[in-house]
Amino acid sequence: MKLKEVHRNLNEIFNQKLTNHRRRHIVFWYDEQGEFKEDFEEIQLDHVRKWILTKNNLFATKYELEKNDPDSHFLIYANFPKPLPREDWLYDQLKLGHEFATDKTTNTMRELGVNDDSLRIIFKHYQPFFNNNQRTQAFHKFKVESYTEEIVDLTVLATLVKSPINTLDEVLKTIFRKHLAGDHSTIDSIRKYGDETRFWALIEKYYAYVNHDKSINTLLTFLILTYLNEQNHGLTIPVQWEGYIGKRITNIVVFIDQWMNHRTDRLVYNELSDQISSRLNVDQVAQQWDIHVIKDLDSFQIFDQLIINFLVEQLIEDLSDYDFYSDLLVTRRRLHWYQEYQHEYEAIFHALKLKQLLHELNGFIPEQPAIEMFMAYADHYFQIDQAYRKFYLLYDQVENKDRIRPLQEKVENLYVNQFIEDLALKWTASLKQLDHLNWPINGIKQQQHFYQEWVKPYQEQGERVFVIISDALRYEVGKELIDVLNNERKASTEITAVQGVLPSYTRLGMATLLPYRELEYLPDGRLFVDGKNSASMIERGQILAEQVEDSLVASYQDLMGLNRTKLRETLLGKTVVYIYHNTIDARGDHATTEGEVFSATEEAINDIRLLVNRLVTDISASNILITADHGFLYQRDQLVDSQKLPNKVDQALMTKRRYALMNEAIELEGTLTYSLDYLLNQNQELFVTVPKGINRFAIQGSGANYVHGGAMLQEIVLPVIAFKNDRSKSLKNLVKKVDVKITTPSRKITSPITFLEFLQIEKVADKRLPRRLLVYFEDEQGNRVSSENIIIADRTIAQVGERTYREKFVFKSEQYDKRKNYYLVLIDEETEKEYERYTFSIDITL
Repeated sequence: MKLKEVHRNLNEIFNQKLTNHRRRHIVFWYDEQGEFKEDFEEIQLDHVRKWILTKNNLFATKYELEKNDPDSHFLIYANFPKPLPREDWLYDQLKLGHEFATDKTTNTMRELGVNDDSLRIIFKHYQPFFNNNQRTQAFHKFKVESYTEEIVDLTVLATLVKSPINTLDEVLKTIFRKHLAGDHSTIDSIRKYGDETRFWALIEKYYAYVNHDKSINTLLTFLILTYLNEQNHGLTIPVQWEGYIGKRITNIVVFIDQWMNHRTDRLVYNELSDQISSRLNVDQVAQQWDIHVIKDLDSFQIFDQLIINFLVEQLIEDLSDYDFYSDLLVTRRRLHWYQEYQHEYEAIFHALKLKQLLHELNGFIPEQPAIEMFMAYADHYFQIDQAYRKFYLLYDQVENKDRIRPLQEKVENLYVNQFIEDLALKWTASLKQLDHLNWPINGIKQQQHFYQEWVKPYQEQGERVFVIISDALRYEVGKELIDVLNNERKASTEITAVQGVLPSYTRLGMATLLPYRELEYLPDGRLFVDGKNSASMIERGQILAEQVEDSLVASYQDLMGLNRTKLRETLLGKTVVYIYHNTIDARGDHATTEGEVFSATEEAINDIRLLVNRLVTDISASNILITADHGFLYQRDQLVDSQKLPNKVDQALMTKRRYALMNEAIELEGTLTYSLDYLLNQNQELFVTVPKGINRFAIQGSGANYVHGGAMLQEIVLPVIAFKNDRSKSLKNLVKKVDVKITTPSRKITSPITFLEFLQIEKVADKRLPRRLLVYFEDEQGNRVSSENIIIADRTIAQVGERTYREKFVFKSEQYDKRKNYYLVLIDEETEKEYERYTFSIDITL
């Protein structure tokens, strides 16, 4: 510091306003190095007495300040180090005055607001660091409230490695992040401007890492293997790994646990753990461990791969320990690598469900009358179609299918050759018991009565109704849709299974959903409703308008493309609105896209969800009906020859893969024939011939996996969903997540490893949704002091005892103040908002 700057700084000090009833300024200047000893005489300050302090005039100085001249401003210069408070005769005067310094360490401490002179040594130690103004400013941005030697060490480290937080955990994560990117500048910076020895001393203090080969790679190996060993002490650890197993496990568990759970840093952990796994041959070692040993391990992704392999192997070998498989899947959901293998795990879940459903049938569908089999499908069998669809939906999203391809082959075989074949055989037998000339089954609601039974009652009551007709929305998809709608809004939703018309294809299904008196086929294949063609949406709109004056027909795209104002204008005064939606059939009916039909069903469900929400929100719709024109059959593998019938049906007016229309009844092997008199009003009698079971007519062209038109249950069991928005104050239809409460009575933590119990208050059911919680402990400043747990409260069991969760918490090894509050925090992972907070005290003896 130059003499001119010294003058300026001293003038600023002496010109400051006196506060706290002080009568004067007293400034002590300890110039230990004597840099300004010769310049002191040149310093001239108005109305300020200069005084040179020596070790021999301490009493005289004190007497001068307190007795001889208690009013003047003083600048007291000392050419020796500032004494410790207990040895300083003038300490009381120093406390009443100011300290002025020209050495860099004192200036640094002053700039940072550090008044504790005992920290001078550590700040002087890091003077090379503070010589750079940019580093000093970065250090100051951490806004430390109270400095200690360790805080200074950590803040220097955080500044050098560019960590966002000045804790050792965050410093380490930053170092690991850059290490992965091949950036080794952090350790170089610590060596050059910090203190590498003090860095490793902190590592030893916090994690008990004492390896002689101190390197980032060995430290990383040490941390991960210690965490692995803590997850299951029953592991047979290779001898060469033993040197990497630490003793101070709590800090390591908390560090790895929080690292794994971090939204972005988890990806760094993944890549680094893969490198460690490769270096240590973890894959080879893990092959020797039993599945019961590795079920809770998640340090390395090999454990998830082995568990997936195990589950696939068990399921394809027809082993049936379903409870264990389910528990295994539930366990993995809470662990680190589930996110990377989610599609595989969920595909396995649906394959497991399909197998369980078939297992409950003992591989056998009983023979029943047609009405009972129809209802059995609507109540139970549809779940197998649903599980099959869900399996493929997830399977198609798996990037590397080799691991679960054997399971795909097993699922396909079970579905096609066991379930569908048996269902087709028994359903055909039940249909044969009916009069072949009479398609409708007595006692079952019929699609052809849709308008009269569902739409017209709203008109008679003077209520507005919206009808959503989704092409090929088969019954099992409708069952999923009502779950979505039930859990979306405060509303009531009911589903009814109706028998579809035969042949089960778009033109006929769409016509029967309209109000009509007569249906008639023309020789050219056109279908007329009350004398009008019904092929297009516009034509169906004209037919509807003849019966309902204030009606409208529109497409899904048309309505969803309107803004709120235009939508209200379009629907103003309309009492019956038909909305046509086509996602499933549009994709399935084309050979090039039929393999995407299951993903199309997911899109259809979401489309309808969005449409229902829009109708309710934007135009206050209360009554919405959702139905389909027909269902569909679909299998993933190519058909075999035995599933194909001769491609020629003599005298047929129209032949498709699943039906043929003709003017007379025929006897054709492998088919069933029905009169259409049940539906048509015309002089020329028509008949429909359909292949038995799932067989197809072998007509030319590709695209035979997705079909409809026949009489299989998947084609003719159709949903009619009645959605009614609930605007009442009643809580009956209120949608909410299940509540979770802690049941452990004590609110005091006395052990570094503690178990707490939680209760899912109610079972998951209609209007009661699962809740996923992130749970951890934090201090009053919001710093996390424990490991993190995931609670997935999604149990559907009625018994309270079966809805408890026992969670293990590992606490950092640090000094806890038993007089302060600590908090158990529950975060709803979906909303990322705090769900619950419990106050605890922590009294852990280290």
